Amino acid sequence: MASLGPAAAGDQAPGAEAELGAAAPPPPSPSTLGPLLPLQREPLYNWQATKASLKERFAFLFNSELLSDVRFVLGKGRGVAAAGGPQRIPAHRFVLAAGSAVFDAMFNGGMATTSAEIELPDVEPAAFLALLRFLYSDEVQIGPETVMTTLYTAKKYAVPALEAHCVEFLTKHLRADNAFMLLTQARLFDEPQLASLCLDTIDKSTMDAIGAEGFTDIDIDTLCAVLERDTLSIRESRLFGAVVRWAEAECQRQQLPVTFANKQKVLGKALSLIRFPLMTIEEFAAGPAQSGILSDREVVNLFLHFTVNPKPRVEYIDRPRCCLRGKECCINRFQQVESRWGYSGTSDRIRFTVNRRISVVGFGLYGSIHGPTDYQVNIQIIEYEKKQTLGQNDTGFSCDGTANTFRVMFKEPIEILPNVCCTACATLKGPDSHYGTKGLKKVVHETPAASKTVFFFFSSPGNNNGTSIEDGQIPEIIFYT
Repeated sequence: MASLGPAAAGDQAPGAEAELGAAAPPPPSPSTLGPLLPLQREPLYNWQATKASLKERFAFLFNSELLSDVRFVLGKGRGVAAAGGPQRIPAHRFVLAAGSAVFDAMFNGGMATTSAEIELPDVEPAAFLALLRFLYSDEVQIGPETVMTTLYTAKKYAVPALEAHCVEFLTKHLRADNAFMLLTQARLFDEPQLASLCLDTIDKSTMDAIGAEGFTDIDIDTLCAVLERDTLSIRESRLFGAVVRWAEAECQRQQLPVTFANKQKVLGKALSLIRFPLMTIEEFAAGPAQSGILSDREVVNLFLHFTVNPKPRVEYIDRPRCCLRGKECCINRFQQVESRWGYSGTSDRIRFTVNRRISVVGFGLYGSIHGPTDYQVNIQIIEYEKKQTLGQNDTGFSCDGTANTFRVMFKEPIEILPNVCCTACATLKGPDSHYGTKGLKKVVHETPAASKTVFFFFSSPGNNNGTSIEDGQIPEIIFYT
């Protein structure tokens, strides 16, 4: 019976007897055996004396014919067979039963097998050897090419310690560009800890993750699990573009023509998880409205949602996605508050830059000097040089008549890059309000755990309803670093 690996008793390397201190007699000369007889080797003698511990003795028996009482046949009828035929791996029932409840039942249970050879057609030889190596010696030998098949084998034979090593290996090698591939495997193998880590990675680096090849290979349930998350760090318009790419790949997998109707068909419930109301009207018009995936009625309803008040009800989620971690920060650019500031439909605007990457989530605005009341407001951030709207929200806020500021939030975080000039805009409809004075050109925010965040303010050219560096509206910027 052929054996595999250097530990096989009949395959000792030259000098192995001296290394082991064994007193085995030399093998007979080939000339005395005749031309048709195989080379005979005597079993090793007193090999136990050179192994100081139980672990060493069992490790020596790994993948060895010595004392073996069962063989596993792997690769039969598989691609491995074409590359050299089935592999027969020797083992020891006692060792396997001591390390695995599945093997214990296989050899000692009510339906125990008595066969000397056991076929395992669904197990990869390299993964099975990794499992046996662990059972014999506690040694973990896995790599990028074998970790998933080893994880499958460890779960199949109920060896949770090896399973944990596989998950740890995958966790250490988890990156944005393989997060979706590993998430699919984690869900397939029911590994909630690994799945959670994959989702955290996708949250933090959503753009990189959906740009990787593995994204279009995921199944529909994994896609929906991701789209349901409130913590993705990506603009909804870009997420929609990635979902369309996935739908095109899925059409090809199902051998369907890549048409609007088929993309809508393969997306199914995933389409309802796209948060179209979080897009700007420009993003919606340039992408989803022209995609052919939404019905004409849905397109019209969403356009009405963007443009009229009160807004008609739509079937899509409008809850913001916010992946931001840590503590919310806020800076105030004014040192004093005064009365009165009026509104006639013109936007209050102030330009700013910041020394580090931040995510703006809202503004603090002043409210009425006439007591409690409600305001309608549109807030925006525009990249000054490109005249590109980075984010906006048509919303409202209630004030209590005090000189406090009142939070008005964007639908999703807006990324502001270092030293890029942006314009903060607020168009209010309501009664006269308080306003700030003694404005600062430079405002520094410090936290114990982070370096300084420095804002520089500049007056915005044109009609800004009077807001400037020195006085006006938009006293606060609310952000995360």
